[in-house]
Amino acid sequence: MDFNIWSFIKDTLEAAGVIGGYVSISIIGVSLITYATRGKLSEYKQVGPSGFHPVIGALLGLIPGCGATIVVSSMYKNKKISFGGLFATFIATLGEGSFVLLGASDEASVVANLKAFFIVNLVGAVAAIVFGYLVDSVGINIPVKQIPVKTTQHDHHTSQATSLSQVIVDSIGFYLILAFSVFMLPGSLMALWGGDAPGYDTLFDQAAVLFSLVSIIYYVVHRFIYKEHNCLHDNSLRKALQHAVIDISTVIVYVFVGLFIANYIIDVLVGPETFDAWMTSSAFIVVAIAGIIGATPGCGGMISVAVAYLAIPNFPIAALITAGIATSGDGIFPLLVSNKKAAFVITALGLIVALIVGYAVLALSIEI
Repeated sequence: MDFNIWSFIKDTLEAAGVIGGYVSISIIGVSLITYATRGKLSEYKQVGPSGFHPVIGALLGLIPGCGATIVVSSMYKNKKISFGGLFATFIATLGEGSFVLLGASDEASVVANLKAFFIVNLVGAVAAIVFGYLVDSVGINIPVKQIPVKTTQHDHHTSQATSLSQVIVDSIGFYLILAFSVFMLPGSLMALWGGDAPGYDTLFDQAAVLFSLVSIIYYVVHRFIYKEHNCLHDNSLRKALQHAVIDISTVIVYVFVGLFIANYIIDVLVGPETFDAWMTSSAFIVVAIAGIIGATPGCGGMISVAVAYLAIPNFPIAALITAGIATSGDGIFPLLVSNKKAAFVITALGLIVALIVGYAVLALSIEI
């Protein structure tokens, strides 16, 4: 087999960048809506009648991204929502994986993605409401320890010297990712109805590669090098967009890694025919693996499963649903800080519910 590693990397960068174009629309849109409605959910009062908390939690969990789980974790800490409502939010959320399903590329069509997104959210919402009420009816309620909040403000870069990492995160990388998102917007929208624009399409493909490269560099610098994170609450538009840029780069990196691994295994190591036969005959195992991966803290596990769904032929929708229910998103991290027991209970119960629902879907032979 004549395998060109550089061509393979370029194709994968392009595919990840194309998905990133769709992802950026969703992430920036959700960030702007969240910014516009800031404070609405954080007022110091209980959110609705306690009997409706699982429904409220499930609806909040359906909001794309991890913002809702983070907000609801804070609400639970302040006793504004029941444990069943909190649990329902974590069951319903797809985290950043929702943005992957809202995108499209050569790996999958827009219609197929949206259909999968709708089915996974519908099943997740129903499961969230049912099991949220079940948890509240049993009377599970894990008190959250109140941890004093340090109000120390770091004096960032008072000298004239500015580190390269800060320039990349706060300036160059920030504006480049926003610029690529805007440039790729027309192409992403045209793809929804199969339109094209001569000349622009070529630039779009080249921009997709650069978009991925910039996002990878931004992610590495922000995640491993840049240390001057401002932990203070900042409700400015700039901060909202910066969170959006971080989310975009994170998703693109996970998509790139996921596509690279999946396509390399399928196309090079195993072969499409053999892998397709394995996926068809081993759906039971795939569902369990997807659930375990989805249950890992953060959004990385769900993103990986969503990418696998896009890239792997005959990937069972039951496995995608299992991962979607099992995932907790980034909201699990503030919960881990305030109460490890609550976080572990939600993760464990979420995985159990995910496997129950996933195998039920598999038994019913529900496919797209």
